[in-house]
Amino acid sequence: MKSYQLIHQLIDLVAELEKENQGREASLQDFTGFLLNKVGEPADNNHSTEVRFGDNDSTALNIAYQLDNNIGRLFVFMSRYAKSYIKKALEGTPLQTAEDFTALAILLTHQFLSKSELISHNLQEKASGTEVIRRLVASGLVKQWDDEKDKRSKLIAITEKGRSLLFEIFEHTSYVGTIITGKLTLAEKLTLQYLLQKLENFHLEHYQRKTIINKEDLKKVAAEVGAIS
Repeated sequence: MKSYQLIHQLIDLVAELEKENQGREASLQDFTGFLLNKVGEPADNNHSTEVRFGDNDSTALNIAYQLDNNIGRLFVFMSRYAKSYIKKALEGTPLQTAEDFTALAILLTHQFLSKSELISHNLQEKASGTEVIRRLVASGLVKQWDDEKDKRSKLIAITEKGRSLLFEIFEHTSYVGTIITGKLTLAEKLTLQYLLQKLENFHLEHYQRKTIINKEDLKKVAAEVGAIS
């Protein structure tokens, strides 16, 4: 049985709980609270069954599996899975990247935007965002014109061709959404949505305020977060 070690750990934890309760029989609720408390404690070996890592450097593994680092690593993996699925959903269309798709989808919900507004909404750097807009315009999915109030700026909007393409793609991107959430239950999806939205609110504020632009800013914000948590 592949989970034998986990079962053995659970038995040891139940024994520890009973000892703590001086032999009183523990309920599932008791054990749940006890387990949540134990999970928050540092462990000698908290390495999961991550298939990508070897066991050559225990110090590096301990760093990788620190709770915040582990969550960050899983976010990176999820992002890469999602991008690969979206790329498949865009096959056979003029859209080349997930950023092309999200930029066009954002424009669908606005009458028009400035280029800088779209790039900001799409969470991109200026150079890469400008390239996305160039591709969309070249494909006839987006139109652009001079901003009468600011001659240095251009306004952009989705074309009817872009609108039609998006609604064709939406069927396939809805499959992507279903696959990304995997076999989570409805309750798990709602919990995940709540937590991700909470993180989105936190990161969007820092992104819009441009509070993290160098290594020192990383250190400062991490210290502020650590003080709260």
